[in-house]
Amino acid sequence: MTQTSYYKHHIFFCLNQRDNGQDCCANHGAHEAFDHCKAQVKAAGLAGPGGVRVNKAGCLDRCAGGPVAVVYPEGVWYTVMDKSDVNEIVESHLKNGQVVDRLVVPANVGR
Repeated sequence: MTQTSYYKHHIFFCLNQRDNGQDCCANHGAHEAFDHCKAQVKAAGLAGPGGVRVNKAGCLDRCAGGPVAVVYPEGVWYTVMDKSDVNEIVESHLKNGQVVDRLVVPANVGR
């Protein structure tokens, strides 16, 4: 028997807030991007089983590329700066399966 995934895509947004004054995704509009993505996924009819799940995440340890989001099962990491970036990820990647190359976090970018 083949096991299929409950969701076609998961997108996790780092919403980490650092208390020690260090830079973090929460300081760069991550919460707004998360909220906008949830609304766009729902509006596009992509939400729910067999579709897309938009999730909050703590630190994803890619702070230098932040604010970041990662789409699974592909494992594609994105820098998400504004609502237009979110719209492009939803339309291109989550709806049509095409990675948005201009927003991909370079492999060597970490914390």
